Amino acid sequence: MDSFEWNKIIGAVLGTAIFIFVVRLVAEKVYEPEIPAKPGYVVEGVVETPAGGGAAAVVEEALPDWGTVLAGADVAAGKTISTKCEQCHNLAKGGPNMIGPNLYAVVDRVRASHPGFDYSAAMKAKPGNWTYDELFKFLKSPGSYVPGTKMSFAGLRSDKDRINLIAYLRSNADAPAAIPAPKPAAAAAAPAAAAPEAAKGATPPAPPAGK
Repeated sequence: MDSFEWNKIIGAVLGTAIFIFVVRLVAEKVYEPEIPAKPGYVVEGVVETPAGGGAAAVVEEALPDWGTVLAGADVAAGKTISTKCEQCHNLAKGGPNMIGPNLYAVVDRVRASHPGFDYSAAMKAKPGNWTYDELFKFLKSPGSYVPGTKMSFAGLRSDKDRINLIAYLRSNADAPAAIPAPKPAAAAAAPAAAAPEAAKGATPPAPPAGK
């Protein structure tokens, strides 16, 4: 086969490669998906991850007044929500540890203290008890609140769901944790708000003599 034939073969191969490359570029432009500015809907229990990757940032939120909200919490609804917990935890008294530790009487229990469970180093390094506030913050996004935790649950966005769940977990104990007294902030604000109003109706002082 002479050089002319080889040139034709090489030219045909190159032409085919260029054609495929051009077709691919055109197809990518034509079928490129349009990404919406905002998601069409948010799936409950899923935490958004920042564009750069890594754990989602914890957004500070106002903590409930437990002395007030626990009285009106729906314990039955909390028990229903707890079925999400039971995928990895046993909630029965004396029940075994599963993927996660047993959660019977977990409210106000010392963190990373249930016998026989191998807690993550991150959980062991976070001291304190599972108070109402701590559970409320942790259940919103476990991986964000305790980076490095073994718990892969995405979390509960709804504060109402977390309050109901915590109310149920509190009831799931031989001696439920004490409910704190309602915060006095509202009562203290009332006299402060009444002071300017009282001042409006007060009799103005008499002018000095001779004026």
